[in-house]
Amino acid sequence: MTEEINKCIEVLQNGGLILYPTDTVWGIGCDATNEAAVKKVYELKQREDSKALICLVANDAMLERTIEDVPEVAYDIIDLSTKPTTIIYDNPKGVAKNLIAADNTLAVRVASDKFCRYLINKFKKPIVSTSSNISGRPTPKSFNEIDSVILKGVDYVVNLQPEQKSAVPSVIIKLSNDGTVKIIRQ
Repeated sequence: MTEEINKCIEVLQNGGLILYPTDTVWGIGCDATNEAAVKKVYELKQREDSKALICLVANDAMLERTIEDVPEVAYDIIDLSTKPTTIIYDNPKGVAKNLIAADNTLAVRVASDKFCRYLINKFKKPIVSTSSNISGRPTPKSFNEIDSVILKGVDYVVNLQPEQKSAVPSVIIKLSNDGTVKIIRQ
């Protein structure tokens, strides 16, 4: 696993794209602080950059470096969730501008997958995580379902088969600083 992490970090540091197993589905990833890399993700997915992408962090400390003011309830949601949960926060900071939604929000998930946590910890920055499909097409439930356009479009494909998971996208909850909680995807 260390070799795979080192290869990924080299690609990420050079503004490249990786295809990697996450705590949900196989994801396309890049350095979340690199605007040019984020643009490549939108282009590969053939997706408008007005549709925001998810960002993975390794722990609460990295979350706090990425979001201006993390609402207290977020920690309860993260700790009590029984499945991967992405939270949309107000006022992100330190990430690529084209990763931030028009309403100044950012979707962030604290990774629960061991490979992802190790990778993000060693990279020391958030990583983009978006499903490995062309926009509008179904999310692949396994590596074998990933479109060849995606496989050819990334700079590195992680050579690890993840532990068998449910392979479903994360729950998405929007937490506004005014206390509003809204479930976007269950």
